[in-house]
Amino acid sequence: MPLELAYKPIELPSMAAMAAGDLRPRDFHARIRRRDMRSIRRALRAPSLIRQRLGGVAMFGLLAVLLGPTGWGEPGGVHAAMARNRMADLQPFERGGDSFPGSAFYWLDTSDSGLIAPTEAQAKWDQSRSDADIGSARPVMAAGSGEDRWRALQCLTAAIYYEAASEPDGGQRAVAQVVLNRVAHPAWPNTVCGVVYQGSERPGCQFSFACDGSLARKPMKAFWDRARRVAADALAGYVYAPVGLATHYHTTAVHPYWAPSLSFIGTIGAHRFYSWAGAAGRPAAFTARYFGGEPIAAPHPRTWTPSPTDIADPLALEKAFEAGRIAAPVAAATVAPAAAVGPAAAVPPVPQQSLVRPQVLPGVKAGAPVSGSGSVLPGYENANKWIAQPGA
Repeated sequence: MPLELAYKPIELPSMAAMAAGDLRPRDFHARIRRRDMRSIRRALRAPSLIRQRLGGVAMFGLLAVLLGPTGWGEPGGVHAAMARNRMADLQPFERGGDSFPGSAFYWLDTSDSGLIAPTEAQAKWDQSRSDADIGSARPVMAAGSGEDRWRALQCLTAAIYYEAASEPDGGQRAVAQVVLNRVAHPAWPNTVCGVVYQGSERPGCQFSFACDGSLARKPMKAFWDRARRVAADALAGYVYAPVGLATHYHTTAVHPYWAPSLSFIGTIGAHRFYSWAGAAGRPAAFTARYFGGEPIAAPHPRTWTPSPTDIADPLALEKAFEAGRIAAPVAAATVAPAAAVGPAAAVPPVPQQSLVRPQVLPGVKAGAPVSGSGSVLPGYENANKWIAQPGA
């Protein structure tokens, strides 16, 4: 069935009605004119595009001025940026947070390393006329068999590594020089390994790494090789002059009670170095000669035998030395001519320095057994026995 749509017819006004004025045509011209005038007035009142952009820029600038000091819009804030500009001209070791005690030594001029060649150091030592003339220690060179040399190098490397692995070359050389200064002093053992591991059988030892478990950490190869090179130079006779005759040091993080009683030499790396203030710290006291004879390059077996004195106490050790209870090396042997004939009979025997020196500690009579010798001190024979048998 087809779709049928019915449209309402449009009735147009008749010409007669239009002529009589009953219906007037619309004033399209006036309406369009009034609309155009409103658009022009609106356009004049509205801000221009340039003024809108300038207003937006001014608004964001005002926000930046108000919120800038709080750090808005910049990582770290404006103050941090200004601080970075101020620090741009500073040396690396002068910048806060990037330095540590002794870090300035990484940036010093390396043309003067502080090392003195063996011949020059020995010549200065021999030509000195007073304590003030001696600006460096006497060189101590590796001696003995190949095994002795290897043990000395191993022990000195361990001391440098565990005491100053992360320090500059000056800090490592200073530690090595202190060890060798002790080797040349009668108050300490006459071997490198003896000095490094002295007292390692007890909780309190000369170098803390030897008895506090630090040796259980496996060394890093790069740092170990660096410490080994420094130890090799020291055992070749090179003397590190800045520490002089220093025999003690401690880190800048602590202040031991004995520090004010010793002569302060200076701070090198992360350590402060000292020498004895009395006769024990003068050049005349450094009379021991190094001949090798190194013990095993390892800590001593642990023992709880009481010690007659605290060898780790610098003041007690100094008093014992100056009181004569720690003797210097003596001439214990002489070499006489095999056949004294003619003028040769008038030649006096040549004294030879003994490799073994007597060492008597405070509070111990001569001939009494010393801790670690395998004997028991008098008064401690019954230390491992029951006072009263349990259950008796």
